[in-house]
Amino acid sequence: MRYNTKIALLAGVAALSMAGAASAQDKVGACLITKTDTNPFFAKMKEGAIAAAGENGIELSTYAGKIDGDVETQVAAIETCMASGAKGILITPSDSRALAPAIEAARGAGALVIALDTPFEPADTADATFATDNFKAGELIGQWAAATLGDKTADAKIAFLDLNPSQVSVDYLRDQGFMKGFGIDIKEPTKIGDEDDARIVGHDVTDGNEDGGRTAMENLLQQNPEINVVYTINEPAAAGAYEALKSVGKAEQAIIVSVDGGCPGVKNVKDGVIGATSMQFPLLMASEGIKAIKAFADSGAKPANSDGLDFFNTGVTLVTDKPAAGIESITSDEALKQCWG
Repeated sequence: MRYNTKIALLAGVAALSMAGAASAQDKVGACLITKTDTNPFFAKMKEGAIAAAGENGIELSTYAGKIDGDVETQVAAIETCMASGAKGILITPSDSRALAPAIEAARGAGALVIALDTPFEPADTADATFATDNFKAGELIGQWAAATLGDKTADAKIAFLDLNPSQVSVDYLRDQGFMKGFGIDIKEPTKIGDEDDARIVGHDVTDGNEDGGRTAMENLLQQNPEINVVYTINEPAAAGAYEALKSVGKAEQAIIVSVDGGCPGVKNVKDGVIGATSMQFPLLMASEGIKAIKAFADSGAKPANSDGLDFFNTGVTLVTDKPAAGIESITSDEALKQCWG
């Protein structure tokens, strides 16, 4: 792993962090490290963390990667948090495997580390994970897409607009969840692109943004211009996919599904751009994470997982204005009262 070479350095930082903590015992420090600060999802997460920190007397520092997948910036942020003696770190890992040595060093220094949204691999790399059930989020939109197509499901032509080449946990969980919901045979659960279902046109990556979604959709349309189902990793990617379809007169040809629940994405459901999206709750992830750091600082108690899961489940709700029989959902108007961004 390319960051193993930093373990010795991080161990030294750990020693410094303990000394720093001793000199500031009257304050509880915490860090929030997100993948980026441009995605509304992470902006809402930051909002929740700041509010909860104020309510709980936590001194919060926030950091973000330059783009999704920016591991080096996140490693540097972890080092800074350790040097400051932070009692806890909340992090949305850009790479759920490559960051493991840095996280292990932080925990060795005595910090509580909680993954938000994206689990580490293995999950117990961190002390806890507060997240959407990402597999369930994908499964819900897959079930809705299949129910919406009805008899046409057997002849579907599906484009998958995933996150990035690293295939981090949030990426494959949503992707594979959609497959289960739609009725596609899953091969290796942690691998994207190994399936053999003829209905799949292909996979491309978006970096979770609109420009990436547009480019990925353009690429897949070149492979098959008759695509009629588009799975997207998140709503910015979905917006880009729609623009690509619209530019070639195929906006009405395909149904687009996604995951997030941001206000722009919910408005796109209302406008018919996105057929259905799975809403998640980033503010809750972050605010509950701050509360957990406070409890850990006060008593040493660590958060417990939800029953039957290896993480604390912050919930997921399907949003669509075209409900499908047997699949619980809320309307875009209802979702606009709960959305973020």
